[in-house]
Amino acid sequence: MSEPLLSLVVPVYNVAPYLPRCLESLAALNPPADEIIVVDDGSTDDCPQILAGFAARLPQMRVIRQDNGGLSAARNTGLDAARGKYLAFVDSDDFVAPDAYAEALRLADDEDLDMVLLNANYHFEERQTDYAIYADVPATGVIPGREWLRRRFGAGRFLHMVWMHLYRREFIEAHHFRFVPRLIHEDVIWTTRALLAAQRVRYSGHVAVHYRIPLRRFTPEQSQRRLQAIVDSSVFNAEALAAMCARLDDDPELRRLLADHLVDGALSVFHKLAKMPDRAVAAATLRRLRRDGFMRLLWRHAGNAAQRRRIARHWLRSWLAGAGK
Repeated sequence: MSEPLLSLVVPVYNVAPYLPRCLESLAALNPPADEIIVVDDGSTDDCPQILAGFAARLPQMRVIRQDNGGLSAARNTGLDAARGKYLAFVDSDDFVAPDAYAEALRLADDEDLDMVLLNANYHFEERQTDYAIYADVPATGVIPGREWLRRRFGAGRFLHMVWMHLYRREFIEAHHFRFVPRLIHEDVIWTTRALLAAQRVRYSGHVAVHYRIPLRRFTPEQSQRRLQAIVDSSVFNAEALAAMCARLDDDPELRRLLADHLVDGALSVFHKLAKMPDRAVAAATLRRLRRDGFMRLLWRHAGNAAQRRRIARHWLRSWLAGAGK
């Protein structure tokens, strides 16, 4: 069988209200996707029935069902199954433009690209108007992924979303890229690693994806679990980014920019701790972070006095709150 041109990997878990619009948008793609791999990650709502209906309409759609393992595990399953020359990820509560990948596929083929960097719209449920994620970023020529990181870090605005890119699948497999299971904000590590490795990328500016921003309401218990997962994943991400910094001796400027990005992102951990409903767990988590060296890691990578002041302030607050026991 000949190699498909484009594979789409779509993880699905309990998104029945939004799934039909997502799948309708994939069905309307021009040119069509040759392979749509939908990974049902143990949905307990109406997603299986919705998928069965669309699978009957879309011969290129393959549904893989597995026990719930989280978004990263579902994406990894899709990666293992994909056969296309190029690959893109679509989140099942978002939807794509009809011409989402047309230009990107042409550019990737014509210019032998590892990645095509796309744009997207924020789609707010409570608003009438969407707006672009990158509102004023000019398209680029062919550049190394490191150069895109340098520009975006320098501008203070870098988005990690994996579904904003078209990838050459051979590039993904050559570097053995996979997502870390059970990690929240798993895009951070994936996208940074991919761009550090990519030799040929181009930002087109084309709005390919409509990224739905939901109205969320959590019980205190749900909020506690969610915030704890974000804190633990943010710590993991900070440590992974620190390891990447250590391998950038050949590029001191990019190492400094990545370190600044690491610290700015990781400082959000303390904001999440402040919002935790269970204050005893928040204090215990803060103790663990200090004991395990998280604050020392931030201090080592801080690049300016403002960052160090924030780190020192949180360190002091941990002791004043009794976290120094």
